[in-house]
Amino acid sequence: MPDIAYPLAERTLANGLRVFVSADHTVPTVTVNIWVKVGSRDEVAGRTGLAHLFEHLMFQGSRNVPSGEHFSALLAAGGRVNATTWFDRTNYFETVPKGALELALWLEADRHGRLLDAVTQENLDNQRDVVKEEKRQRYDNSPYGNAMRDVYATIFPQGHPYHHPTIGSMADLEAATLADVHAFFAEHYGPNNSVLTIVGDVTEAEAFGLVEKHFGPLRPTATARVEGTMPVLPPLTEPVRFEHRGPVPNDRLYLAFRLPADGTEDFLAVGLAMDILGGLSSSRMVERLVRTETIATGLSAHPMGLAGGVSLGIVSADVLEGIDPEVVERAICEELERFAAAGPTDEELEAAVAETERSWLSALAGQDERADQISHYAALYDDPGYVNSFLDRVRAVTAAEIRAAATAYLLPQQRAVVAYLVDVEPGQAATSPTISAEDGVQR
Repeated sequence: MPDIAYPLAERTLANGLRVFVSADHTVPTVTVNIWVKVGSRDEVAGRTGLAHLFEHLMFQGSRNVPSGEHFSALLAAGGRVNATTWFDRTNYFETVPKGALELALWLEADRHGRLLDAVTQENLDNQRDVVKEEKRQRYDNSPYGNAMRDVYATIFPQGHPYHHPTIGSMADLEAATLADVHAFFAEHYGPNNSVLTIVGDVTEAEAFGLVEKHFGPLRPTATARVEGTMPVLPPLTEPVRFEHRGPVPNDRLYLAFRLPADGTEDFLAVGLAMDILGGLSSSRMVERLVRTETIATGLSAHPMGLAGGVSLGIVSADVLEGIDPEVVERAICEELERFAAAGPTDEELEAAVAETERSWLSALAGQDERADQISHYAALYDDPGYVNSFLDRVRAVTAAEIRAAATAYLLPQQRAVVAYLVDVEPGQAATSPTISAEDGVQR
């Protein structure tokens, strides 16, 4: 297979903004992608949810842009636009016809540098209500909507930056004042805490010139976050559990594991291990639990890469009606033990690498995803060239390294189990508290 070699040029503005340009003239569109190094991990106790709140506020106007016009102006020009918030970052992105590139950059610069003129009490109250409704729809009124919240709270100890979800606490959001919100933006939003990537039908000179024109005047007001400062969080030494009983369609198990931080060789190896165990249609656990023993209707396994000294691995299984969830959990643990003892076969390793290649190349075929990956690895790992080197690193992982990673991070005793179980009787209590061996806190 030929090497990946997307062109990549880099400049850093005087105000600290890192800018990457990857020219691609195959279609007449351009993607603008900004990663701000602020996520839910940067929130303090009593003020959770602010990073996600700003994802909403950034579309409610800025000094020179009326409320809602960021969306409407780009859509009118034929673009598409969105934003997301995660533990480690908040990203903003749009793909537009090449003629609308300067419009996109002007809009981004205005809200990234001059947002607070529009963050009034009225706007804050309005978007706070929007976030509350989002939480009701996506979390509270969805059968398994709060499962990942419970996974985070079970596997990461109280006080850890990844202990709470990005949606945050509604009580914290309700208590946040306008001054709190302004202070959060001033602390985290600034060119010196951001990465801007442009991918598409533009020359490097044109792109850098437009970025300098619109972002160059912004002041480096943020407290720039230094990656690699969060301590490594080791795997659990004994299992911990959390059980929730409620109106769910079927019993579902989540087995979570603390993995090494993304960007490391161990993370690549343990990611391939999870693919072989449960991430592919041909995976061991799928073959045994779903096809052969038919004790689960579905099973998946995947790593969630995080930058702050630890990542997360999840094995989830939907239990067949009438089957004891303990039978399913025991079968999963047996497969983990077998894999740690023998490692992958040559065929399994080949299949896992092939699927990784397919998904990576498919993702990078789109300008928007390519820009996002460049920003991702530049912002969090100082490695924008990861888009070109990733597959070579994956192909270099050996079966012995995969087995060693599984032994280090995927043993049964290292699991945190979150079980969402069907109510036995109407009116039964929604949750059954357990004691976490990690921090002794009743959940």
